[in-house]
Amino acid sequence: MRRCLVACSVLLALAALTGARPPADPPLPQRLADTGGGSQLITAEASSTGATTGTVTWWNLRSGQWVAAGSAPARFGANGLTEGSSREQGTDTTPTGLYDLPYAFGVAAAPPGTRYPYRRVHEGSWWCEDNAARAYNRWVEPRPADCRAAEAEHLITYPSQYVRALVVGFNYHRPVHGRGAGIFLHVNGRGATAGCVSVPAAAMDRILGWADPARRPHLAIGTGSGPTAITRY
Repeated sequence: MRRCLVACSVLLALAALTGARPPADPPLPQRLADTGGGSQLITAEASSTGATTGTVTWWNLRSGQWVAAGSAPARFGANGLTEGSSREQGTDTTPTGLYDLPYAFGVAAAPPGTRYPYRRVHEGSWWCEDNAARAYNRWVEPRPADCRAAEAEHLITYPSQYVRALVVGFNYHRPVHGRGAGIFLHVNGRGATAGCVSVPAAAMDRILGWADPARRPHLAIGTGSGPTAITRY
């Protein structure tokens, strides 16, 4: 009888401790100020603005709850991350914020199951980053005379990084010259990016097979805390 009382006391104590634990944090998308209004979301989170690595997770909204569909290690700009609304071109920083994903592109064909509009890269495909050009922060094919080659990316010369990619809507719809151009979610290169977010090739293929434009996916980029916390966007 005494052993039973001791055992029961231990169990009650454990139950009390378990009940005293704080509830788990809700999924990351539910803590964001905005998710873009769709039912799919990609989050790219770094530990701090000085970090060049972090995590990309893609999520589905099901019955009012966000559920992770996949996750992968991510790389950011060589100089870390910075507030997107005040970013300056040429700083090798990844802009924080919430962005839409206008279309996908790649040197290779779209992976099976891709539903996103997908544009193949050809020899004449360029991304104009010339602040003096009318086509600033746009795909151009062929490259116009006012977009200097030295101020543009010849997309086909990045066969590894741009084997498959998604355009990020940073400074895209109403471009501010000098803010930055050519921000993508793409495949890893040799190291940190020039301001994009990159993931392993297998993860990029999974994301393209998952993303459904009818569900209006967005990309949220930010840090774990501070003024550029991902939860602010």
